Amino acid sequence: MKLYIVPTPIGNLEDITLRAIKVLKSVDLILAEDTRTSGKLLKHYEIATQMQSHHMHNEHKTVQGIIQKLKSGLNIALISDAGTPAISDPGFLLTRTCVENEINVECLPGATAFVPALVNSGLPNDKFVFEGFLPVKKGRQTRLLILAEEPRTIILYESPHKLIKTLSNICEYFGEERQISVSRELSKLFEETKRGTVKNVLEHYTDHPPKGEIVVVVSGKSK
Repeated sequence: MKLYIVPTPIGNLEDITLRAIKVLKSVDLILAEDTRTSGKLLKHYEIATQMQSHHMHNEHKTVQGIIQKLKSGLNIALISDAGTPAISDPGFLLTRTCVENEINVECLPGATAFVPALVNSGLPNDKFVFEGFLPVKKGRQTRLLILAEEPRTIILYESPHKLIKTLSNICEYFGEERQISVSRELSKLFEETKRGTVKNVLEHYTDHPPKGEIVVVVSGKSK
């Protein structure tokens, strides 16, 4: 019995490892964040393994049932819609519960959106802090005040309809001259990275409303 954490492509379907395909074909069950989205990937690679829905809205209800399936001897793979499960996606709860029940967990290396965004930002990447999504309301200001003093490069995830608000917040709390890099649609046809000061990047996206998944990389505070 084993739980496999399997990264899936963040855009380009070719960004999956041979090992990931082999695991997805060999396990008894695949837990998918959205079975419709994952169904396209599985069809592309002729993977016929049964899928079961496992997402943030049902994971607390289904986790014990999955543990029982694992204890019965099944091998199960966990995937998200894109990237590595548990990185701003469901996965932590199940992984922790498996560890508590002494069930073997193996995470395969693979696609994660923030790594290429960090590397191609041109900002220091020897030390960085991954923040994921900022709080929407409660705690947002407090978090921004803390991050404004962070000396390491900061990585954020953001949705297109909230990007202007987040860039405006960074401009306000970090200063409009702070260096920033915004990557969107990574690995897809219209991949784009805009670099410069927060002020300049904010002006660009105010004039050109963004689409797609977005990673924001912000330089740390200078000493």
